[in-house]
Amino acid sequence: MRAQHTTHPLPAFPVYSCAFVASDQIVVGGGGGAAKTGIKNKLRLFNVSQDRQLKMLCEHELEKGEDAPMSIAAHPESRSFACGINSSEQRLEKGENENCRVFSISDSGNTLTKEATRGTLPSGALEDYQRVTVLSPDGKLLAVAGERDLSLLAYPSLSPVVQPVQVPKGEIYDVTFSSTHLVLATSLNLLVYALPKPSLEDSEKSPKKIKGKQKGKGKEKEVPSRTPSQTPELQLVDTVDIPSVPGALAQSVVTFRAARFHPSDYNTLYAAVNTVAPRVKKSKTAKKQAYILKWRVNLSEENGSTRSISVEGARKAGEGGLTCFDVSPNGKFLAFGSSDYSLGMLDSTTLSPLLSILKAHEFPITTVRFSPTSTMLVSGGVDNSIRIVTVPENFAGQPWTLIILIILTILVIVVAVLLRK
Repeated sequence: MRAQHTTHPLPAFPVYSCAFVASDQIVVGGGGGAAKTGIKNKLRLFNVSQDRQLKMLCEHELEKGEDAPMSIAAHPESRSFACGINSSEQRLEKGENENCRVFSISDSGNTLTKEATRGTLPSGALEDYQRVTVLSPDGKLLAVAGERDLSLLAYPSLSPVVQPVQVPKGEIYDVTFSSTHLVLATSLNLLVYALPKPSLEDSEKSPKKIKGKQKGKGKEKEVPSRTPSQTPELQLVDTVDIPSVPGALAQSVVTFRAARFHPSDYNTLYAAVNTVAPRVKKSKTAKKQAYILKWRVNLSEENGSTRSISVEGARKAGEGGLTCFDVSPNGKFLAFGSSDYSLGMLDSTTLSPLLSILKAHEFPITTVRFSPTSTMLVSGGVDNSIRIVTVPENFAGQPWTLIILIILTILVIVVAVLLRK
């Protein structure tokens, strides 16, 4: 069955980030960025229907001079989300960047309210921004990162859980959680950290609903801080270097671009890598390719077992560099956007291609997200549009692996019968 998809133009609204806050609601971040383009930076809340129609419920215009929302993560239970928004250049120069922010959504869906803020990026880093915003599966931990700095915060208070981590080399591109570990994907390696065990004093209950500002209070919630001596360090337990990529051209430069645990099987990890081949004579540009790697992971040391991470499968994803990546909540699909404007989907078990939209956008895709029910996929780009894709039912009910097995079984039976004759 061919996937149906619909493009929705959003005039004067380049899209940089999005996240589903409900099965039929998505928050989208975009705008003209920090440059003085005249295009305002905003957060918009949309209703998304099953027939791929889009209706804006409300929008929140950011303060003058603030950057566009570059990354968003929605809490799995409460009507809230975290996002990365740089403060104005004047505040950045003063070292007052409130880049990490939590917003709540009113029950009516017509108001977005800023609830808490925290600065996590280095003071004076005018070009850095919060490129990574990821919530843990239980919604209690929030990982945010810029180019080289990672912070692990409690959600929704944004109080530090561990001391900040600065990677010595490479750039940070992604973070993914299991129930016991955090994997930080940099351009050069995967850094595996053991999550701190929550104490009775520090543990926070997953918020059912973030309450709005109290009457008479003019500011969002103040975030309590610990002293460095009270905050533990994040324990690095393994470093995974870039493996050889089957099919990549010889002498290619390979970099990690994304990493995600399987949502229900933490022994499976997916990583996206980009390759750049050496430029050949008479060629103006170097050849770029993207690959999805499937890893088998064992991070437990119980009963004498040894930690291990190894590649068990790979699939070429396209001829351009991969720009964004997501795994469906049901764990069956992998989606990716590319610099060649294409949108693709793979079967998570076999890495077989399921969907390819060659020109999903007019510019490189900036964000892809599955709905909580895994029945819709949304992509966005700076071409002022988002595309809504309906995930066909036969993807979930009759995966290609099952069809292939049935065909092979029939062929074996036919051959056996013919041989007997």
